[in-house]
Amino acid sequence: MDLAKACLARAYLPYAYLEAANLRHVDLSQAGLTGANLHRSNLTEANLTSANLTEADLRQTILNGTYLTKANLSGADLSEAFLPYANLVGANLHDARLRGADLNHANLQGANLTGIDLRRANLTGANLVGADLTGATLLGTNLTGVIYDSTTKGLNP
Repeated sequence: MDLAKACLARAYLPYAYLEAANLRHVDLSQAGLTGANLHRSNLTEANLTSANLTEADLRQTILNGTYLTKANLSGADLSEAFLPYANLVGANLHDARLRGADLNHANLQGANLTGIDLRRANLTGANLVGADLTGATLLGTNLTGVIYDSTTKGLNP
């Protein structure tokens, strides 16, 4: 399915089946995508600002440079997803699964990462200033060059 550059802002698409879809540069800001299947889709540089992706399937999805500012990804599965340079400022990833995900240089400032599963994930150079990682699973996670400060909770690199 090719929806590249489509404007779907504020669309209500709960449980939508968008597996392996081309969604490059699509505008899904404030969209309702609860439980959506986006497995193996390409969302490079898409706008998902304030989108609701609760319990969505984003396994092996390409989110390179994607805007996920203030998005709700609680309980979502982003295992082996590709998120380098993604903007997740203020995003809610409570209890999300990101096993083996690539978050190289992602911006996670102020994000809720409580209970997140980041086993074997790559967070090289990621910005975690003000993020809350309380209860996060970080076994085998690459934290090389991670940016954090005293406002970052639950991180002991």
